[in-house]
Amino acid sequence: MSAKELQLKPLAPAAHRISIDEATAPSPWNCAATAAKSYVKCCGCAAALVLIQAVVVLILIFTVFQVKDPVLRLNSFKMDSLDLSNPNSSRKLTVTADVSVKNRNVASFKFTNATLTTIYYGGVAVGEGRTPPGVARARRTLRLNVTIDVMLGRLLGVPRFTSDLRMGVLNMSSYTSVRGRVKIMKLIKKNVMVRMNCSMTVNATSNTIQDQKCRPTVSI
Repeated sequence: MSAKELQLKPLAPAAHRISIDEATAPSPWNCAATAAKSYVKCCGCAAALVLIQAVVVLILIFTVFQVKDPVLRLNSFKMDSLDLSNPNSSRKLTVTADVSVKNRNVASFKFTNATLTTIYYGGVAVGEGRTPPGVARARRTLRLNVTIDVMLGRLLGVPRFTSDLRMGVLNMSSYTSVRGRVKIMKLIKKNVMVRMNCSMTVNATSNTIQDQKCRPTVSI
């Protein structure tokens, strides 16, 4: 075949031509696989992040955010002098109890006006007092002055009162209850009732406590 014939030979049809762009373009299947892998990685990272946050929250709930019981303590107990020159059964003796509420939580302990202190003598409730609502701040101790009215007539009604007064000591007991709530970040709420039973020996001359033993209890 001559050189002239080779030059005049037609090119291959357009249908059989291979475009360079088509040869080098990525396959749709490869793109889908790459996108699926990226989606799985993103979902895995998001799930791991959520899991870590959940573990951190659980650790905080069972450690830092764990609701601890408040501690109730009777610090002092003082009453007016006993004047029996006019033993009127309607007369009252004013007793002041210094009570402290220790809040061991990371959130405030809010209590209602259900705070009650009752004094017993000879098994008879001779006086009662209440305190207004209050708030014990986080990890702080709140001191309360509870004013209690003791009915002199009830004291005189106890058979041993005269002999105890002659000896200069009165063996009495008290019951104090504080009802409140601890709320942490609006997520953890716990209602708490703190009770304290105390037995004491009151000096009738100085009107102060000589000996005192208290036993606190907590209920939810």
